[in-house]
Amino acid sequence: MSLGYFTTFRCRLKVSYKHSKNACSSIIEEFNYVTNKCEISYMATTRNNMRSAHKNTLLKVVILGDGGVGKSCLMNRFVSNQFDEHSFHTIGVEFLNKDVDIDGETYTLQIWDTAGQERFKTLRTPFYRGSDICMLTYAVDDKSSFRNLEMWKNEFLYYADIKDNTQFPFIVVGNKSDIETEEREVSSLEMETWCNENSITSCLETSAKNASNVQEAFRLAVQHWLRLETRGG
Repeated sequence: MSLGYFTTFRCRLKVSYKHSKNACSSIIEEFNYVTNKCEISYMATTRNNMRSAHKNTLLKVVILGDGGVGKSCLMNRFVSNQFDEHSFHTIGVEFLNKDVDIDGETYTLQIWDTAGQERFKTLRTPFYRGSDICMLTYAVDDKSSFRNLEMWKNEFLYYADIKDNTQFPFIVVGNKSDIETEEREVSSLEMETWCNENSITSCLETSAKNASNVQEAFRLAVQHWLRLETRGG
């Protein structure tokens, strides 16, 4: 689908690591204020461009994983079809919105990209609550980032207050699939095995660099959410 097909809304807030933990609450309040302003603006835009009487379904998608695995690149490739090989690590949190059509229904994905470094944990974890989908991300050329998926999953379940992880739509994404074979440290079989052991049914490898499977990853995430919603209903 072309970029013009989507209603795209962008809002970013960079939080400096120089802020102390005592300043986190005021930073979070400011971020929530910005978020509310963005949602109001987005809703107004949606009303003006409404093609039918149906409302869009808003889904909050959180992307988690170690720093450097390409979370921001995945988000930017999906939303704007752009890739910056020299992009900086995310500091704090940022989010972008994008509409996507699946089976005739429109879903607004509010995609949250979080800093992977431990020192930003206090800043990122308050934003896990209210999430509809969690993308656990690693780099196929970084075994350590793959091993840390368990830590990211547990951190999310705790701070998002999810009681039954089998009823929550996790999707595992192995990024940087464009690398040379000799640089690969994690096979697709290892990914699938880990997912089976952790009751996660949705996984695939992507490349933000060449756009391979990026659109498919987010669509797969929504489809997984839909399956669980249908089953729960």
